[in-house]
This record gives sequence, structure tokens and C-alpha cells, in this order.
Amino acid sequence: MNDHKPRTKHATTVAEPVWLHVLYWIGFPVIGAAAGFVLRLGANWAQNLEWVPFEGPLQLLNSIPEPVATIGAIVLGVIAGIVLAYLAKYEALEVIVSSEKVVFRQKGSAREFPGSEVKAVFLEKKQLVLIGTHDEELAKAPTDISSKKFAEAFRAYGYLWTEEDPYADRFQRWVPDTPGLPTGADALLAARAQALENNKTDDSAELRAQLAKLGVVVKDEKKRQYWRLVNNDG
Repeated sequence: MNDHKPRTKHATTVAEPVWLHVLYWIGFPVIGAAAGFVLRLGANWAQNLEWVPFEGPLQLLNSIPEPVATIGAIVLGVIAGIVLAYLAKYEALEVIVSSEKVVFRQKGSAREFPGSEVKAVFLEKKQLVLIGTHDEELAKAPTDISSKKFAEAFRAYGYLWTEEDPYADRFQRWVPDTPGLPTGADALLAARAQALENNKTDDSAELRAQLAKLGVVVKDEKKRQYWRLVNNDG
């Protein structure tokens, strides 16, 4: 429970600086254009080799007359750069902090958490984590924003900011048939282990959410799963 009195009534937004996204929108297209130009030059050079992979596509590219081929390669590079800039903006986390609530905005959606339900906040391996009043994991989102910025914002509104996971010592490594897990959790962890091994991030995230409903918090270390139970008594 958030028992501290906030020092300000206004909401604070923590996000990547505007100049960084301006740099994305300018830098990525420029890099893409340069890459397209180099690719075109490389295609000309590769054609003179005795053997080269993708010979068919190279011949097709070199069959396009100039300056159309070079201009086309540069335009495609610019488009690729614009797509990368959009993805960078789409993936970026924006957090709105106030005494009443905390809002996560990312990937075109927003998740809102009442301030009274946020017990602690910390940053772990570029993942911002909110812990609830039952020690559950309310939210976890990737971010490149510094710990200092988040700490200043959350502390200003009276939230407990910690430099590390306050419940790190409760985690234990999962192995099949681990005792102490709720009914059904072992099967979910087994399925999630398979999803992690196959790099199926959507499946692993969905299974994490199902485990959370059973009162199991999961964290990963190099595709190894560690778990702890939430505190349903307080």
C-alpha cells in the first residue's frame, strides 16, 4: 500500500526524450539510404565474381537500367529506415505517474493501475516492474529509460522505489514436478519452457499471464524459469 504523502498533485510523464525520436526519424532513413546505395554498388561488384550466392536476384538487380536501379535501392533503404523509426516509437514505453494511478503506454495500448494497488516499483535488466499489495507482479515492461528518471518520478508521488527486486530471495528455479506449486502451474511452466526454447515470445507472455492468475510470479534467466508465490494473506 502506498502510505506516503505525495509531494505534488500533477501527473508526471516519463518517456524517451523527443530529440531521440527525432534522431530516429532522421537517422534511420539516412542510414537506410546509405545502405541501399552500398547494396547497389555491391551488386555491381559481385556480378564480376566467378561464384556468388543469390546469383539470380543479383542478375535481376543488375538488369535494371541506371539511374533507376540506384535511385530505387536508395528509396527502398529510406522506406526501411522509416519503418525502423516507427517500430522504435511503437516499442518505446511511456509511463504516466500520479498519486491516483500509474499508466503504462506501449505498443499502441495503455494499461492503468490504481496508485493504491502499487506497493513497490523497480527496474531490473531494463524491465520496469510494478509490484502489487499482495506481492504480485502488476506489470512488467521493457524500457531504455534510466533508473534515475523513474526513481525521481515515482518517489515524487510517494511510491516505494527500490533499486532491486525486494522479493528476489523468494524465487526458486523451476524443474518438472516441483512441489509447492498450485494445481496446473507445473503444466503451464512446462509449456512455457518449450515456448522459451523455441523463442515464441507471444506464447511465453500468454503463459506468464495464466500463471499470474494462479498466484505464480515468473522471471527468466537465460531461458531458465524461476518462480515464487504471491502473498494472498495480506
